[in-house]
Amino acid sequence: MNKHGISPALRGNLLLLLTAFIWGIAFVAQKSGGAALGALTFNGVRSFIGCGGLLAAIPLLDRLGLSHPCVDRAQRKKLWIAGICCGAALFAATNMQQLGLLTTTVGKGGFVTALYIVLVPLIGMFIGKKTTWLNWLGVAPAVSGLYLLCAPEGGGIATGDILLLICALLFSIQILLVAYFAPQVDGVRLSCIQFLTVGVLNIPLMFIFEQPSLTAMADNWLPLVYAGLMSSGVAYTLQIIAQRDTHPTVASLLMSLESVFAVLAGAILLGDRLSVPEWIGCGLMFMAIIITQLPTPVKKESKHG
Repeated sequence: MNKHGISPALRGNLLLLLTAFIWGIAFVAQKSGGAALGALTFNGVRSFIGCGGLLAAIPLLDRLGLSHPCVDRAQRKKLWIAGICCGAALFAATNMQQLGLLTTTVGKGGFVTALYIVLVPLIGMFIGKKTTWLNWLGVAPAVSGLYLLCAPEGGGIATGDILLLICALLFSIQILLVAYFAPQVDGVRLSCIQFLTVGVLNIPLMFIFEQPSLTAMADNWLPLVYAGLMSSGVAYTLQIIAQRDTHPTVASLLMSLESVFAVLAGAILLGDRLSVPEWIGCGLMFMAIIITQLPTPVKKESKHG
């Protein structure tokens, strides 16, 4: 317990709940901002804003002991390699997400993106990470829910839904890369280089495929600032701080609540409405998320003699 009577674990859980809330609301900012500026332009600019916000916060975080400067050249090299690798995966994932949100609802976007929580342990098998039977059990409701959520009545799955499914796969790869590199380097600086990489990679694409406008950016400053500072800078920093005191299973489950907040935000702020099959699909996918995050029962060894 600290002097305010709050345990570190409870504080971590509350911070992760706030993180999920910020990410859920961000789907609204991403949809409106991407539609106004272009998906590539919005993603590039928000990434530079996120990088700048973290860069400004690093001196304070260093003093608080929440981040640590690199002490030698080898460590700095490892940090840049890690940031560029994770940033390249984040670049692909967030662009797919932005493009997908242009043609689907915020609620669908949140739930399909959250499928990464099912995909991470499955992909991890191919790189030597163990997958429990609960992970396999979560696949069935996830696939069923995905179909109900994405397949419109009387038709097939829309292009935006396919892009979001690819986005979930790419986020799974990015999460595994972060899990590999994070113990080796400073997490806050890793996030900062991630966003810098996304912004730099987006620059040529936004000028080739879109027409960036400073006027349009000024007119849509609120979704840009929210997605850049709050979703990227603040939420990622909260995640890093909170996970120091929170069990990984609890952390993953709390962060997956972004999908629930995304549905609520889409309904309240944008007037999105889901059909009954789509709500059932949301429920099945959330069930899959919970199943895959449950601790596997440990068999007690029988004593002989």
